[in-house]
Amino acid sequence: MAKVPCKTPELLKAISMPVNQLQPVTLPNYPTLREAFWYWLKLGCISFGGPAGQIAIMHHDLVDQKKWISENRFLNALNYCMILPGPEAQQLATYIGWLMHRTWGGLMAGVLFILPSLFLLMLLSYLYIRFGHLPTMAGVLYLIKSAVVAIVLFAAHRIGTRALKNSALWLVALASFIAITLFSIPFPIIIVMAGLVGAVGYRYAPSWFTFNMPHGAKVHQKGVAFLDDDTPLPPHAKFKWSTFVWVLLIGLACWLSSMSILVAIFGWQSVYSQMAWFFTKAALLTFGGAYAVLPYVFQGAVEQYHWLTPAQMMDGLALGETTPGPLIMVVTFVGFLGGWAHSATVDTLYSAMTAALVVTFFTFLPSFVFIFLGAPFIESTKHTLRLAAPLTAITASVVGVILALALFFAWHLFFPATLENPDYIAMLFAGVGFVALWRFKYSVIQLIGGYAIIGLLLQLLHVI
Repeated sequence: MAKVPCKTPELLKAISMPVNQLQPVTLPNYPTLREAFWYWLKLGCISFGGPAGQIAIMHHDLVDQKKWISENRFLNALNYCMILPGPEAQQLATYIGWLMHRTWGGLMAGVLFILPSLFLLMLLSYLYIRFGHLPTMAGVLYLIKSAVVAIVLFAAHRIGTRALKNSALWLVALASFIAITLFSIPFPIIIVMAGLVGAVGYRYAPSWFTFNMPHGAKVHQKGVAFLDDDTPLPPHAKFKWSTFVWVLLIGLACWLSSMSILVAIFGWQSVYSQMAWFFTKAALLTFGGAYAVLPYVFQGAVEQYHWLTPAQMMDGLALGETTPGPLIMVVTFVGFLGGWAHSATVDTLYSAMTAALVVTFFTFLPSFVFIFLGAPFIESTKHTLRLAAPLTAITASVVGVILALALFFAWHLFFPATLENPDYIAMLFAGVGFVALWRFKYSVIQLIGGYAIIGLLLQLLHVI
């Protein structure tokens, strides 16, 4: 029988109360590794709705229903994941899995969170390549592109209303928009400069660069959790410098050995090696969520390496929005199409699948390393991380960058040939889609599904 940690404060309180006032203290059952496996797999299959929806699902299941972790510990883990580059919901699952079942538990939770989406996106990418040119599929995808423009615009609006609280942050966003739109300054440089602005600005005007981490509304938790506020730290969760160095070396060894194998087999200039290097950099720059890194992915995948076209990138974003898992999984689509297009010496499907797996591995590897490195420190010290000011400025710059991405998508969609021949239907549906998301609170899935059906009908009626 599994051991249940003693909840001393609850028991002492019960002892001191009169008998007729005693309330039973219900302790949760210890979650076995097998129970955790099936939960994380289920979560990977139902985690629609972006990071906010995914975090809400985990909070409801793990804090309220299963009581595997307390409210405060859940939020403490989330606050750490929020300041890391990478998909915060996937990192949060990895963190909680590690806290409950050590390193294997964290690997299991993090991998199962993305595995269903990986297989589904590879299947959809194949179907897209084989059948995307057919008239019926073209009709379905036609209005989905308008939905993508609306979605990206709404993302800029949503993040902007939360992040741009004063004129200084508005200026940071405007400067980032101008830098990437007019001067094509690389996204990493914009992020670094924004962080420096935040750090310097906080020193002279701290009130302009404050940041409250969004973790949703707190729900009062009834009862006790297996990992409660007063549960002693398990041995593996205690911070040790020796463990820190060991994890860092293992993480670097995994990256270096994987990269070396790709270079040895295919060469440095191969599409696989270039994708591995590019998406390693992308994984370290995803502050502010998936929409923040999309401009960087677009710059590299479309404009620099030509792995896919702007229209294909928009289609990939739409497919990524319709699948479970983090939105950054759109990189799997990018890898699949890039591998398919650059398969001169190997089988086309083999090349596409290999590229998709390479891209996914190198995108998510840093997320696991960050959790296994930093989680023991967070659990041992309950340290308040002092990165608020740079992160605030970075978030503001992300608004400008996302707006630039929306403008680029809109330009290619609204003016496919010349300025003299605008696509008024695409303009109309992009505007209607934005209003549907903003004013009528439609979900992304509802918008894309509705536009796919309307696009098919317009194609059958020969309107488009």
